[in-house]
Amino acid sequence: MLKSKTFVKKTRSGGILKVVREHYLRDDIWCGSEVCVECKDESPVLEKDPCMESSMCTFPHYIIPDTNVVLHQIDVLEDPLIRNVIILQTVLQEVRHRSAPAYKRIKDAIHNKEKHFYTFTNEHHRETFIEREPGESANDRNDRAIRAAAQWYSKHIPDSAEIKVVMLTNDRLNKENAEQTGLLVYRCDEYIKSLIANPELVDRLALTSDEKNEITSSKILFPEHLPLSQIQSGIKSGKYIQGTFRANRDNFLEGTVFVHGEGDESTEILLQGLQKLNRAVHQDVVAVELLPQEDWVAPSAVVLQDDGSKGEDEEEEEEEEEKKLQTKQVHCDALKPTGRVVGIIKRNWRPYCGMLTLSHIKESTRHLFTPADRRIPRIRIETRQAATLEGQRIMVAIDGWPKNSRYPRGHFMKNLGSAGDKETETEVLLLEHDVPHLPFSQNVLSFLPSMPWAITEDDMNRREDLRHLCVCSVDPPGCTDIDDALHCRELENGNLEVGVHIADVSHFIRPGNAMDQEAASRGTTVYLCGKRIDMVPELLSSNLCSLRSNVERLAFSCIWEMNDNADILNTRFTKSVINSKASLTYAEAQMRIDDGNMNDDITKNLRGLNKLAKILKAGRIEKGALTLSSPEVRFHIDSETHDPIDLQTKELQETNSMVEEFMLLANISVAQKIYDEFSECALLRKHPSPPPSNYDILHKAIKTKNLVIHTDSAKELADSLNQADIEGFPYFNTLLRILATRCMMQAVYFCSGLDSDFRHYGLATPIYTHFTSPIRRYSDIIVHRMLAVAIGADSTYPALMDKHKQGALCNNLNYRHKMAQYAQRASVAFHTQLFFKSRGILNEEGFILFVRKNAIIVLIPKFGLEGTVFFENKDKPSPKMTFNEEVPTLTVEGHTFNLFDRVRVTISLDASNIQHQKIRMSLLEPVIPGVSLPLPEAEPDAKKAKLDR
Repeated sequence: MLKSKTFVKKTRSGGILKVVREHYLRDDIWCGSEVCVECKDESPVLEKDPCMESSMCTFPHYIIPDTNVVLHQIDVLEDPLIRNVIILQTVLQEVRHRSAPAYKRIKDAIHNKEKHFYTFTNEHHRETFIEREPGESANDRNDRAIRAAAQWYSKHIPDSAEIKVVMLTNDRLNKENAEQTGLLVYRCDEYIKSLIANPELVDRLALTSDEKNEITSSKILFPEHLPLSQIQSGIKSGKYIQGTFRANRDNFLEGTVFVHGEGDESTEILLQGLQKLNRAVHQDVVAVELLPQEDWVAPSAVVLQDDGSKGEDEEEEEEEEEKKLQTKQVHCDALKPTGRVVGIIKRNWRPYCGMLTLSHIKESTRHLFTPADRRIPRIRIETRQAATLEGQRIMVAIDGWPKNSRYPRGHFMKNLGSAGDKETETEVLLLEHDVPHLPFSQNVLSFLPSMPWAITEDDMNRREDLRHLCVCSVDPPGCTDIDDALHCRELENGNLEVGVHIADVSHFIRPGNAMDQEAASRGTTVYLCGKRIDMVPELLSSNLCSLRSNVERLAFSCIWEMNDNADILNTRFTKSVINSKASLTYAEAQMRIDDGNMNDDITKNLRGLNKLAKILKAGRIEKGALTLSSPEVRFHIDSETHDPIDLQTKELQETNSMVEEFMLLANISVAQKIYDEFSECALLRKHPSPPPSNYDILHKAIKTKNLVIHTDSAKELADSLNQADIEGFPYFNTLLRILATRCMMQAVYFCSGLDSDFRHYGLATPIYTHFTSPIRRYSDIIVHRMLAVAIGADSTYPALMDKHKQGALCNNLNYRHKMAQYAQRASVAFHTQLFFKSRGILNEEGFILFVRKNAIIVLIPKFGLEGTVFFENKDKPSPKMTFNEEVPTLTVEGHTFNLFDRVRVTISLDASNIQHQKIRMSLLEPVIPGVSLPLPEAEPDAKKAKLDR
């Protein structure tokens, strides 16, 4: 049966296009039930004995939820208890258009065979399809379609089965209309509450609008949000400004709105006070109104933490804190553009991890949830299992934030485990940093090659055979995902041939399949302390793609012909087959180079590479490449308990630099090649030059040292850093480079057709990309595919040549890369806490890295650890302090602290707040009274940059 619909639409060029859509209806679409005798379904999904114990529905039944139930109660639907659910095509299509995360979650539930969720294509069934009536809204038509499908099921299932169909909706009008047609229909909350002995399921119910109004006070606490139509017209006229809200981690009464400008330009608008923040949550897209200039304020130096130590009713204390904040601002001159939130354009809420703060009211079911992320406000939830959840890490979702509620309202989602437990805390940091870490699905794993795998004759015919070359790899100890290997040999003409051989991951991961989509979504492998979250399945990352020694592997090779001065005479790229002769650690390779008694082929290979690498590095530095510094630590883990037993900073050898130089060179060579071939869609990487204001801290830091740092260009900065030495203070230059690192911008991926500034500031190169780590970076897989097309080794596909799709991919890769860095730092912080928990109190020497109004920030070189020593204590009178921002210095009780001063501190773990444990630091030398206070959590520093290997 064929239905057709004809309409006209206007094209981009202004023409009129007639569109005819054909809609086919069938009568052979099965109901999916085991009890049905009419349908000839060979693999029914819905069980013949659906058992869910309900005080309202005491009979066997199937559930049909409407769209809003799926959208808002997905946490409930995912519970193992909820089974035998019919998801209509109408509902699935609506959910897909309105919420991508909810759509993915309901699709996962449908694919879970134990859930018995069945998708019924009611829009193509002859008896359930309905036409939209004149004047009827799309929403009303869809509600009617859901009711029509529910009616069909009620009649279709044989009476002898005694199975009924229960429709769930929270829409009052839809419920009334369903009841009028004789359907069995309930509100979702009343049905879930009727389920016997399942209090946790009731906690997962998202609050409806009526319930939100029931539990809020009549006092209006926040201004009304403007409607979207008014916001859009205000943005168009320039009255309002659109931007992304970023909460202040150290002050819950302050935040900024980041406003994107043209190109790389952007501005920030300061918000202060609950009324100005107006219920914005971190990462929300908001509309702000700029205040008159006389109302502008400066960022506060006050630390105010809404840490859950107060009860839910202690709001008067917060009002006092806000007054204190405003009072302190009167004396500040560095005013910033200040505004207020007038409306929310897009909520970017996600599930939040944290802990429950129990109500002081006995037997109360309403409690406050304190998120692990200090930028997120506390959330009021209703739960009947508070005693069980106390001391546990739990996950909570926000349902809404009414104007008459101090806190947003939410619901319990999941219990993650005991706070402080290593597995639980690792799960929390992965969830909080949005790191995809679930096991690879069977659909993804189905695209792996079958084992045993071997290189075929066809592979050999399409590739260059380089198995005879003396290739070796050099990596950190314990590395199993070996991306790269090197070779160096002398040619007959006296020149040198140098090759970088990279694992050919793109041979195994083909465009568009499930494994490719999963890798694109994950974006990068995430390295935690003692744990690795792979971007691709382990069979590839640690076996078939890993360039291990003495096995044949597929590679993508970049080969140069060089002279003894490391001048490149010729460059070529080829798909190849290699057989690595050795898998070495950096230390093992360094020992071979230094041992004069060793003269085998591998050692000669390494010495040749090292000699050329030194020349290449000198050339880069001469051109202005920066050598920066960032303290990195390595944990020694107990093999049985997996607890850290030692902590030390990583030592870099010559061989680290050797490998890095050739990786950089390969990336630059490949970048130029793919840009020459695909100028509009090449995936490249750039490092923007910092704005001059970023260097203010660097200029202030050297004022007392009689040094000059020039920052007009990367070359001038590099030369200045190379000359900045103080006799008798060998660590000074390292401290200065650490400080310079904080001034840098973040390197980012971009599509060449969407940008004009390609330069990589830190490497001082006009063009750059990532080619050398396809096992752990998806960007490199795309670059491999482009290079393969450029040399005729593979065919292209539409998405590869679409600059807008490449731009969207780059945005995801940048986000995943940033989140991976933050997760790694969080893992280091957690293991540092474990280390100090077992070691007790330590006394160590450090250097002052920053000076604040009421504190000094100290770097402990031995552990690569930064800590803050405060000179204020809420339990004691504050000492007399004078802060000089220009130098900067801080004078406390007559003693002056300067940047880079050597101090001695006591380090210990403060575990008084189990969710936010802190490293406590206090001064030993010089002795200042009342300075021992906890170290606040450091915000992930997005401006840290390293050489971009």
